[in-house]
Amino acid sequence: MTETQPGSVWLRENAARPRPAPLSRDRIVDAAVALLDEYGIDGLTMRRLAQAVDVTSTALYWHVKTKEDVLDLALDRIFGEVPLPEAGDDWAQDVRRLIRAWRSVMLRHPWAPGLIGRPMLGPNVLARTEHLQSALVRGGLAGRDLAVTTRLLANYVIGAALTEATWRRTADPAAQREARRHITADPTAYPTLNASGHLDAGRWDDDDLFERGLDAVLGRPG
Repeated sequence: MTETQPGSVWLRENAARPRPAPLSRDRIVDAAVALLDEYGIDGLTMRRLAQAVDVTSTALYWHVKTKEDVLDLALDRIFGEVPLPEAGDDWAQDVRRLIRAWRSVMLRHPWAPGLIGRPMLGPNVLARTEHLQSALVRGGLAGRDLAVTTRLLANYVIGAALTEATWRRTADPAAQREARRHITADPTAYPTLNASGHLDAGRWDDDDLFERGLDAVLGRPG
């Protein structure tokens, strides 16, 4: 193996050398996404990935250098599932469509929200970030306001997806009801939480809350 080059997989030049067939980077990333969906980030190992594509670890390293490379590639791959439509007449609706789809994709791949914050330089990520910012520019934002709103929307959808995915994965309906009972057992200790329906899975619909959150961020109803 040649010496590993540092830095993001997106910034590293691919070595011009023959690669074993029929293995390809696309096939590796497909397998990695499937393993991440099944086992999560901690369950993805290079050994398990090599077994999934039926090659030796040595053959795998001809295409990817590290697990970090695999995670970056897998994250960009699932961003490709977010539709990228033509810009419409209503900039806010364009933003809503993108953010809704982004949330849906992250909920389908619940490992993804925990990775966002890494350098996101893949073509799918950058194309969708460009689409988001161009819509916000059409809405009159520029400079610091554009940066703040971009970050606010990204943090909102990532946080919502992370919270929902974790809640769905770790709490069964009985545990959710028990969590609510813990709050309602002593109404005098948590009067506001009792009144607001905090942790009451049957009171508020996640989709509705998410949409109303978008209203608050964008300053207008959808």
